[in-house]
Amino acid sequence: MMTKQDGYTLVIEANRLDAQYWKDLWQYRELLWMLCRRDLSVRYKQTAMGLLWAIFRPLLSIGAFTVLLGNVAKLPSEPEVPYSVLIFSGTLVWNFFSQCLTSVSSSLLTNGNLIGKVYIPRLIIPLSTIAVALVDFLVLLLIFLCVLAWFGIVPPAQCPAALGFILLAGLLALGPGIILAALTLHYRDVAHAASVAIGFGIYLSPVMYSSSLVPEKWRMLYDFNPIVGVVDGFRWAMLSTPAFPTQAVLFSCLWTVAMLWVGVLVFRRMERTFVDVM
Repeated sequence: MMTKQDGYTLVIEANRLDAQYWKDLWQYRELLWMLCRRDLSVRYKQTAMGLLWAIFRPLLSIGAFTVLLGNVAKLPSEPEVPYSVLIFSGTLVWNFFSQCLTSVSSSLLTNGNLIGKVYIPRLIIPLSTIAVALVDFLVLLLIFLCVLAWFGIVPPAQCPAALGFILLAGLLALGPGIILAALTLHYRDVAHAASVAIGFGIYLSPVMYSSSLVPEKWRMLYDFNPIVGVVDGFRWAMLSTPAFPTQAVLFSCLWTVAMLWVGVLVFRRMERTFVDVM
């Protein structure tokens, strides 16, 4: 549609606004890096224990689960993999996934001052919060590699694939995360419900145990959990577990694509109301 006003021609094209949004997202990439640097600065510079606390919490959980499940309950590990290493690998992936999901889902509330002042593609805000989770992951990954060296475990040739599974974990968290971020502005209790779900989800995922414990008749239902393929795939890449979890990884990829698509649709639909509810 074309209209003329005061000598100017206004052109309104179907779907142009959506196309322009993604162009704006790319053009505002410098803002994305600025927000990432700000979040990292706030996390690690203002508190002396910031980085140490990010390391201490998962290490404490790993130690507790190793004693309770490995030494007391005597749950089996993967072949030639100490139980503490099995738990460390699962915790490494789960900690990154849950931290991404939590930070993305609360990102709009914690950055409300950016929403009403100037125009920015607001999808930048949840994207920027992943930086802190990534730094925490890299620090724990370094410790994990030291633990592998301590036990004499050499990462196999397929270890670079571990980075792909971590990317998959981040994208898997981003889809539901941006949905929760948009809903949290309207319904503040959503954040509390999400925290409970994340806390419960660790027990349904192969973080503290090996997937080999799951009976074959329940395997497809178990693999339908999207985080199973990510954790088992990471273990296959770093610990050379016996078989590549093809079915679980396929489900994880399908879940990731579906949730990202739905997440972007919901976020874009609700984005126009963000200023009204802040």
